[in-house]
Amino acid sequence: MTFAIWALIIGALLITMALSGTALKRLPLSTAMLYLAAGFGLGPAGLALMAPDPLSYSVTLELMTEVAVLISLFAVGLKLGLPLSHKSWRLPVRLAVISMTITVALITGIAMLGLGFSPGAAILLGAILAPTDPVLASDIQVIEAGDRDRLRFSLTGEGGLNDGAAFPFVVLGLGLLGHHDLGTAGWRWFAIDVMWAIAGGLMIGGALGTLIGRLVVYLRSHHQESVGLDEFLALGLIALTYGLAQLGHTNGFLAVFAAGLALQRVKERPTTVTTTPTVLETGLQSKEANEALATDSEHASAYMMQEVRGFNDQLERIAEVAIVLVVGAMLSYTYLHSSAVWFVAVVFLVVRPVSVRLGLLGAPVSRDQRILISWFGIRGIGSIYYLMYAINHGLTRPLAEEIIAITLTMVAVSIVVHGISVTPLMNLYTRRKFRRRL
Repeated sequence: MTFAIWALIIGALLITMALSGTALKRLPLSTAMLYLAAGFGLGPAGLALMAPDPLSYSVTLELMTEVAVLISLFAVGLKLGLPLSHKSWRLPVRLAVISMTITVALITGIAMLGLGFSPGAAILLGAILAPTDPVLASDIQVIEAGDRDRLRFSLTGEGGLNDGAAFPFVVLGLGLLGHHDLGTAGWRWFAIDVMWAIAGGLMIGGALGTLIGRLVVYLRSHHQESVGLDEFLALGLIALTYGLAQLGHTNGFLAVFAAGLALQRVKERPTTVTTTPTVLETGLQSKEANEALATDSEHASAYMMQEVRGFNDQLERIAEVAIVLVVGAMLSYTYLHSSAVWFVAVVFLVVRPVSVRLGLLGAPVSRDQRILISWFGIRGIGSIYYLMYAINHGLTRPLAEEIIAITLTMVAVSIVVHGISVTPLMNLYTRRKFRRRL
């Protein structure tokens, strides 16, 4: 396909989304559903303009999804206005650790008993399908850094944490299949792939986010230097954090998430109401006013965060378009046998609710919140990344084809059923919450 045809298709799709974005928010549809359908139509089953065979292009697809997840995790960190030490983090941590571990265990058992998978393959499948997706869950995420709603905060925090928390289970599955060194009795896996990877990643990300954020604010507020190029700041911090985390054999996903969270917490935003923040939010100020805000000791951090978050949100949307289009086109390369269709339903209707209920035992959540947390276990780009990672680390072709079919089906079903249900369910939740306050 020529570049001109690609430009025509992508241009038409982006303009259509820009014109219809507001209307879509009122309908039981998500943008991801439309990208998925467009990708399927452009793939081998439709116009055959895209042919992203997951086995032939696994290296490229791994890189694409890796970048998309990094951008999204940084964006999630920027949205959450509470430090990890705050009690509000107890719910997302329980979801990302306890519930996700239970999810992996349940999927492992079901895959071994119902699909005939070996223990290593079953654990790998559970790890690929366990993490919820921060890229496709924007409609249920916190709206702003000050949002303290338990449902939104829990789902947003879970999505930020469990993409990284799933990695130890991925390498455990690969190790049992003979594709990763677990060490004697699994000591290397536990010491390095679990303990050091998680703790080291959070420390590196938190330290870099805090250090660079404070440095920028200091230079701007005290010396009127380093003004502008906030886009470079966002991309540079993501790349620097991920690169250092990987070189240190720690979890790069958790590091980038922690960097975004730490950057957002560099300095408390002003609590006094003045006219300046209003101008800041409107975006109507002149270049001189922008520079004055960026270098003002009271508003330097708020201005920096507004610019970084705005740029990163745009990147996240672009990444969503690219990856979901490719996922839609890849559906033509898969065929889920009818005997395994029940597996997809069991994961959504049994595994997720059971894991959430067990993970949140005794937690201070309402019945509505527990039901919605159980339902919105959105699978997406994180699962595609781990799928490609596993393929590139030695999966045999028959096993790879079987896991590809299950994973892509799971992601496609999740995009559709959660996309249809998110608007009416979240509107209902908001109305019921408002009525209880009256």
